[in-house]
Amino acid sequence: MAIETHKETLDFQAEVTQLLDLMIHSLYSNKEIFLRELISNASDAIDRLRFDALSQPDLYERDAEFKIRVSYDKEARTIT
Repeated sequence: MAIETHKETLDFQAEVTQLLDLMIHSLYSNKEIFLRELISNASDAIDRLRFDALSQPDLYERDAEFKIRVSYDKEARTIT
């Protein structure tokens, strides 16, 4: 007896601003926790890229030095 499989590819679009707003106000009531989570996720992504690049060196576009930069504007009260 053969089992048939069906593969379907669907498009996905997200409103980043709305997702971030939802995360900030629903999932992370403490803004410091939210920021720490974003930095942690960025670090995890860098680790994953380094690991994957061991078998696929072309994943590095230019240099292999990765950085997570956090800047703030005290007057505007923003973090980027």
